[in-house]
Amino acid sequence: MDKKEALQRIETLRKELEDHNYNYYVLSSPVISDYEFDMMMKELETLEADFPEFSDPASPTLRVGSDRNEEFVQVRHRYPMLSLSNVYSFEEMQDFDQRVRKELEAEVEYVCELKFDGTSISLSYENGILVRAVTRGDGESGDDVTVNVRTIGSIPLRLRGNAFPENFEIRGEIVMPFSVFEELNRVREENGEPLFANPRNAASGTLKLQNSSVVASRKLDAYFYAIPGTSMKQLSHFDSLAQAREWGFKVSENMARCRNLEEVRNYLDYWNEERFRLPVATDGVVIKVNSFQQQEMLGFTAKSPRWAVAYKFKAEQAVTTLSSVTYQVGRTGAVTPVANLEPVQLAGTRVKRASLHNADIIAGLDLHLDDQVMVEKGGEIIPKIVGVDKSKRHPMALPVVFVTACPECGEPLVRSEGEAAWYCPNDTGCPPQIKGKIEHYISRKAMNIDGLGAETVELLYRNQLVHDVADLYTLKVDQLIPLERLGEKSAQRILKSLDDSKTVPFSRSLFALGIRYVGETVAKNLASAAGSIDRLMEMSETELTSINEIGERIAASIRQYFSDPRHLHLIQRLKEAGITFTEENSGSAQLSDKLSGLSIVISGTFNLHSRDELKQMIEMHGGKNVGSISKNTSYVLAGDNMGPSKLEKAQKLGVPIINEEEFLRLIH
Repeated sequence: MDKKEALQRIETLRKELEDHNYNYYVLSSPVISDYEFDMMMKELETLEADFPEFSDPASPTLRVGSDRNEEFVQVRHRYPMLSLSNVYSFEEMQDFDQRVRKELEAEVEYVCELKFDGTSISLSYENGILVRAVTRGDGESGDDVTVNVRTIGSIPLRLRGNAFPENFEIRGEIVMPFSVFEELNRVREENGEPLFANPRNAASGTLKLQNSSVVASRKLDAYFYAIPGTSMKQLSHFDSLAQAREWGFKVSENMARCRNLEEVRNYLDYWNEERFRLPVATDGVVIKVNSFQQQEMLGFTAKSPRWAVAYKFKAEQAVTTLSSVTYQVGRTGAVTPVANLEPVQLAGTRVKRASLHNADIIAGLDLHLDDQVMVEKGGEIIPKIVGVDKSKRHPMALPVVFVTACPECGEPLVRSEGEAAWYCPNDTGCPPQIKGKIEHYISRKAMNIDGLGAETVELLYRNQLVHDVADLYTLKVDQLIPLERLGEKSAQRILKSLDDSKTVPFSRSLFALGIRYVGETVAKNLASAAGSIDRLMEMSETELTSINEIGERIAASIRQYFSDPRHLHLIQRLKEAGITFTEENSGSAQLSDKLSGLSIVISGTFNLHSRDELKQMIEMHGGKNVGSISKNTSYVLAGDNMGPSKLEKAQKLGVPIINEEEFLRLIH
């Protein structure tokens, strides 16, 4: 294919993929299968790689994200992102309406919009192309998260049509759908990571990740609600958003024009009930004066517009009886208290259990058995106890006291400094931890053992055939056939899958070990940087924190895991079984010692190489990657947008600052 043909095909694919994205994310009416879409995307990715001269910042391929570790740059908002004043009752809404009418001395039309519970974003477009995405921050300036926002399918990289202003901003809310949130927390629980409290926190945390490929995998969504500035003054607020929808922005179909306060009341009453059927979290309704001219007349206070207000829904609560508190032990040993309740209807579901999270929550609530407790759905999903009616407490009621020993194995619980959870340290002898670790090991994203599941693991453990994951590789057909629901065919399939698992890459076998805080992405970074489990076991916490995405908490957890002789014995047995614990083409081989003894900190963004490539070069030439600057730092390798705090510290300590070209000269 020559350049002319390639350009034609690239432009055709981009246009078709943009249309399919719009159909899928904005119209919710896909016209092709996911497989067909993926095939088109792969073809475009290949062509763009073969013909880099045709790169385009608005290409649909940018939605897949990158594993480059970017530092966010602060950007000042052209128009401040102010907060809204809140009202909590219809009487307060009436007061707002009276103030508006008194100021305007005219009739007022309102627009009611659902207040999505996510994280605010401001997008800038130039000639129809997305050029910048900035978080709310402090309202005056925020973080430039353009790289991450480009991965969100419902955000147009290139606008549709040609009736849009040459330069304009649009404001919206980035949200995480309930279904994505639940799956994310399920995976985090499997990996021994702390759970997100609600979709809002998950969306906000995701948007600030340094790895945009992880952001892409989180499937964030976005709704848009305002175009600030003067570019749309000829329209009403409602009409401006209708226009934005035609340009490709996702605007809520549940927005409504209300001619009077009675219609506003009807809207509030309707959505107070119906919000529980939505796929994303909402915490209220925003009511805005529709006329841009009237908005301008009303103006702003120092903190909020005088022409808009947020009506906050009351979180739905129910009162019921606390019957008992039981304790669950997870795969990582975390002990979670669970409140068992008299069943009660709440937010459309029948609730009989609620998480109490940890010992501090129990102490803060001063819980007693048989208390009358107020239950609420946090983020409309997770039931939680928010209060106790102590006036109805029986004088002889027993206080709820958090257990001091593991409810499963009796081992005394431990709690690390700075953590809320208590843990059972008996990870090789506590039944739910043993079974949980085996279930994690055989899972699809780990070793992917076909034919094994939670029920089979329970059977194997109960029949004393397995006590850890290494025992799986000692199983024989005649041991499996007599087990309930198994036969020769199932037994053969399990043994074949176990044999196949010996070729699983090092990153997955490392993830399968279930080291606390080591999820899929962390395992990949560790495998790539270390090259083998033997090298990983030798690495110090300082060396570990120099690896992409590895912080002090993860590094400490890894060192703790490998300092336990029982874990080392397990790994030795897995090695003997043939499990892969080395990374092919890991890039860990040293090319020279030109950087021997040098510690280098990388900061900023670079033109010729990604940060990961530069880190690999440092290691390949004998140097050490270091995460923070100290008096022992040899160089700071600085790119564009170097973090100001790092620059200040380097200058204060007199650490030499070199650019990418100077670094390349050092190693050549």
